[in-house]
Amino acid sequence: MVKIERLTDNIHLGEAPHWDAESESLFYVDILGMTIYKYTPATKKCTKASVGVNLVSFIIPIEGEKNQFVVSLGREIVRIFWNSETEDVKVVEKLAEVEDSPEFADNRFNDGKCDPSGRLWAGTLNTKAEKPLVYPPKGTLYSLDAERNVKNHVSSLRISNGMAFNPKLKAMYFIDSAKGTVDHYNFDMAAGTISNPRPIFTLSNHGIKGIPDGMTIDIDGNLWVAIFNGGKIIRIDPRRPETLLDAIEMPVRQVTSLAFGGAYLDELYVTTGAYKIDDQDLPPPDNGALYKITGLGTRGLPAAKFRLVNM
Repeated sequence: MVKIERLTDNIHLGEAPHWDAESESLFYVDILGMTIYKYTPATKKCTKASVGVNLVSFIIPIEGEKNQFVVSLGREIVRIFWNSETEDVKVVEKLAEVEDSPEFADNRFNDGKCDPSGRLWAGTLNTKAEKPLVYPPKGTLYSLDAERNVKNHVSSLRISNGMAFNPKLKAMYFIDSAKGTVDHYNFDMAAGTISNPRPIFTLSNHGIKGIPDGMTIDIDGNLWVAIFNGGKIIRIDPRRPETLLDAIEMPVRQVTSLAFGGAYLDELYVTTGAYKIDDQDLPPPDNGALYKITGLGTRGLPAAKFRLVNM
């Protein structure tokens, strides 16, 4: 039986949950609150730290480096030190900066995730909305490898968002939220390239309101997609286009992202938002809280850490 449990108080805009098996904890961010978080289920303890005056959209541990993470700060990707017990955050180095021109002054990084080789993928969006949730096509999907090389892969994105990888099928799944689709790309992990995009699921074909946001994959190869402004999570089979397997109704409207965690990777952790749209307030404590869903009958895959060569 599926059980939904609220774990924390609300924040502004929770995003980018990453389960760290080593510390048995979940890392995630509050984009608008410019804050990084760590939630430890064993103690039910939640710690946080401010990253300053830049919007942060993801936090991923660095492989082999204790208390070190890769995070986004505006249009930069940086390496930080945080012991996750205090509010002291130190920027160790800037790894990359993109779109450093007046044309992209309002751009920032959005969702980010590592592929199984440890390569980071992250996309940008332009924050000057034309109207609620409608952004100019000024975003780009980038990758950053262990030697700090940046590649740009897809341009003219409006809301670069969820990603998932299936190396066995040589597939990368990606969401530009504004399109209302989940897209499949051919994925060459060794070369770090993607090609031949095609939609595999279209929300409007199924009468699903809202937009696709964050995404994760389970051991069966199915995708779990957060539906922002739609109050639900959907499970789809990417090998069979337009196949909706299941939907879970959430007690909040803004479901932002999700990640499998727990000792057996059978717990689904879900971030949510309380972002004011059309002057509609989303009251605490439910909106913007972190949730855990159990009883799903499947498990996730271990989340990849960022691999970095020290120079």
